[in-house]
Amino acid sequence: MLKFRLNKKNAVILLVLIAGTVSGIIAGAFLAFTHDLPQIRSLESFTPSAVTRIYSADKVLLAELFVEKRKPVPLKLIPHYLKAALIATEDRSFYQHSGVDLKGILRAIIRDIQAGEFVEGASTITQQLAKTLFLTPRKTIVRKIKEAILAFQLERRYTKDEILELYLNQVYYGSSAYGVESAAGIFFGKAVQDLDLAECALIAGMPKAPSLYSPLVNEELSVKRRNTVLKQMKDTGIITAAAYLEASKEPLNTGKKDKISIKAPYFVEYVKELLEETLGSSLLYKGGLTVFTTLDIELQKAAERSVSKGLLALETRMQQNKIIDPDPQAALVSLDVHTGGILAMVGGKDFFTSPFNRAVAARRQPGSAFKSIVYAHAIERGFPQNTIILDAPVAFKDFDKKEWQPQNFSKSYQGEMTLRMALSMSKNIPAVRLIEMLGPNSVARFGYDLGIESNLAPNLSLALGTSEVTLLDLTAAYAVFPNRGSRIKPFGVMEVLDRKGRIIWRVKPQKKVAMSRAGAAIMTNMLEGVIQEGTGKKARGIKRPVAGKTGTTNNYKDALFIGFSPSIAAGVWVGQDVFSTLGEWETGAKAALPIWIEFMQNAPAKTPFQYFDIPDNVVKVRMNLLTGRLAPDDSPDAVSALFKQGTEPRR
Repeated sequence: MLKFRLNKKNAVILLVLIAGTVSGIIAGAFLAFTHDLPQIRSLESFTPSAVTRIYSADKVLLAELFVEKRKPVPLKLIPHYLKAALIATEDRSFYQHSGVDLKGILRAIIRDIQAGEFVEGASTITQQLAKTLFLTPRKTIVRKIKEAILAFQLERRYTKDEILELYLNQVYYGSSAYGVESAAGIFFGKAVQDLDLAECALIAGMPKAPSLYSPLVNEELSVKRRNTVLKQMKDTGIITAAAYLEASKEPLNTGKKDKISIKAPYFVEYVKELLEETLGSSLLYKGGLTVFTTLDIELQKAAERSVSKGLLALETRMQQNKIIDPDPQAALVSLDVHTGGILAMVGGKDFFTSPFNRAVAARRQPGSAFKSIVYAHAIERGFPQNTIILDAPVAFKDFDKKEWQPQNFSKSYQGEMTLRMALSMSKNIPAVRLIEMLGPNSVARFGYDLGIESNLAPNLSLALGTSEVTLLDLTAAYAVFPNRGSRIKPFGVMEVLDRKGRIIWRVKPQKKVAMSRAGAAIMTNMLEGVIQEGTGKKARGIKRPVAGKTGTTNNYKDALFIGFSPSIAAGVWVGQDVFSTLGEWETGAKAALPIWIEFMQNAPAKTPFQYFDIPDNVVKVRMNLLTGRLAPDDSPDAVSALFKQGTEPRR
């Protein structure tokens, strides 16, 4: 009996110790999570965020973030349908919970476990406000716990209506719109109190994915999301079935939108997305930062003029050729060959009517512009540029024994010719024969080394540019050639200063050797041949060394020209977003090259005269373009060609 009592006493002591330990752990964890949390009462002295300014490399102001963007409005001026739509979509138990929806969290945890990653956040409106005001956007368990603690504190200190008003005036709605008043002006050209039911539903659905659902980016997805919100309003009894049907059929009318006063808008948006991902939206839009970019404002103006002039001429031709509803777009991106800095960027015809950035986000087939990567790999593998290759009909069989018969664009064939001539004349058959010799997998890997980041399908048609790439990647790959074989990842921001002028972020250029210096010099020389002897002859009027390659895809859907001088690389793409034809004979040489020429003719004023690099182990000889043999200087078929020492023609 005594033993039993002693055991019972020990058990009680053990339970007390366990309880104390657990309480200590919980208290310690709570202190650990809350010791660095911001003070909620600081909201009572809330003042507008400091302005973040973005500058070009030559210190020209490109944009001011938050200037005339956020326009706080009292809750009473915000339409009932907008408030109700937001609650129905984001947090149906908003007026019942104390900051955190425990049922929603349990449901989200189960779905996250099933998916093996964060797929559902279960954040209430209060939690979303806490994250927007005080925390970073990174999805971590620690951040979610802090978010919940802050949400409880917000709920204790402020009424539901005050929290809702703060949320509606703070959250990002896409396309540079912060707060509902700004969103109403940018999307519909009206004040928030004048929004109708359909417009309220559209704005209420934006916070889930602002960049995706913006009506200025994707009208189809925006309308689909709007109608989803309207259905949720119907299902929760906020609107009638009749009102739902009427509003869901309402056409999207973005009206006269508020224009944001910014220079180089496509580039600024590109920089903002990068910095938001790197620094977080809170610091970027509230921190009063000074951002210095790589953009050259004069080259940017030249790029915009060139694109505008080229598109006007193209659209006129399309109308003359009776193309139905022509809407050609163009993109241009220019890089500093030696630093990788983006000097100019145009992503389309007009940012304010079509903010989709075709220079960095559009993946299109490059057509013959990809051939340069195939030929560069051949040079690296030891093929001299006078190697003879056959331009004649050929058929290939794939794994299913299906026959593929590539054809030249001209439908004509010229027999044996040098690699240089095949590239300059943009012959398809030699390019396919060459990739078969090299191996498609090897060429694809080389493309990645040069800077292509999208997937390259390792098949024979890769030589003809059938794998989609971005214009920025392709231009960066070409920049390797004049940069002595070194690849530098393109970047747009040089450094960021905080409001006190201290550097908080500075670029670290990512540089690596992608090919040999000799190979890069020879490839540059071959691309000079495209302009001197081949499809790029229109550019011969530029009074300094230039090189490049045309590109055209099937049915004239895409036209490209990618080229460079010793210091500047530039790529131009022209096409229609709907993947329809630009019109017969609208090739890279006709639709894209004039834009490139116009731009590059403005570049000399910004750069000193230079020649392309020729290393000591490379020699220049006069070569017959067709046969690859030595040729006298006065021969009409002679060209100046570079070779690695010991591989030059001697006959």
